[in-house]
Amino acid sequence: MKKDIHPKYFPKAKITCGCGHTFSFGDTKEDLKVDICSHCHPFYTGSQQLIDTAGRVERFKARQSKIQPKKERKIKKKVIEKPVTKKEKRGK
Repeated sequence: MKKDIHPKYFPKAKITCGCGHTFSFGDTKEDLKVDICSHCHPFYTGSQQLIDTAGRVERFKARQSKIQPKKERKIKKKVIEKPVTKKEKRGK
């Protein structure tokens, strides 16, 4: 390994959360400030609200039944004429 190319490692870096909780962790910076930690994150504290996913299909079908079907458009058929060849021009 080459010397003096790696940053200095602090095995007991101080981490401070926005909620006020502090703990130590190994990092390349001596002091870190974070917005959220395991003490205030809703997933870890159990205050997370679960989204009700039941009834999705029923809600979708109810929305679809309210929509009126689109009117069918009449499609005009184009008559494509065959190109006249040189032989047909001479014969006429």
